[in-house]
Amino acid sequence: MRADELARIIDLTLLKPTAKRSDVISLCRDSVKYGFGCVIVSPSYVKTAVEALKNSEVKVGTVVGFPLGFQLTDVKVLEAYKALTMGAREIDMVMNIGAFKSGEYGFVEDDIKAVVKAAKNFSSKIIVKVIIETCYLTDEEKDIACRLVMNAGADFVKTSTGFGPAGATVHDVKLIRRIVGEKLKIKAAGGIRSLEQALKLLDAGADRLGASAGVKIVEELLESSCTSPS
Repeated sequence: MRADELARIIDLTLLKPTAKRSDVISLCRDSVKYGFGCVIVSPSYVKTAVEALKNSEVKVGTVVGFPLGFQLTDVKVLEAYKALTMGAREIDMVMNIGAFKSGEYGFVEDDIKAVVKAAKNFSSKIIVKVIIETCYLTDEEKDIACRLVMNAGADFVKTSTGFGPAGATVHDVKLIRRIVGEKLKIKAAGGIRSLEQALKLLDAGADRLGASAGVKIVEELLESSCTSPS
């Protein structure tokens, strides 16, 4: 895999609570420099990112119901809609983990479906990813969660917020791929800090990666390409 091919399937992410506007602008510059496909920023920085990337092909994405997913459905829908009107083109929403753990599967599916409907009504080209936060779920629960995401009409199931006690694992990506087949794409995120991790997750079946360390990962690949024998 070439460095530009890898960069295109990484969502370069900046969601840390101390992120400054200048950090977002720097992130956007890096995304253009290395050719990342999308940047993920907090809703309050969507306008900043859209402005910084207006002459590029890099898309802006944001989070909804982040990081625990327990916001009211109407609030999630409004949050998604406002982000889209500001120029976001990808939505990473968090499943209501508490409701899911309570066995309220119908509510959880309807919660996801409402955000998906709002996004697709805005534009059929909007991509919606649903974070199920795998570190809190058993394998059986991961199966149920993935099926709810499929039923709700989302585009991706995403492993993690990066704010839980663990992030993406090869086991979870393989498990999710067995569950969803080709019906959903998979975004692996959370704790991806090296090229080795990134490639293992892609080999396991991930279609997209989310990483704040995206630049480091791509630079690792560039360095290995330069030092490998011809």
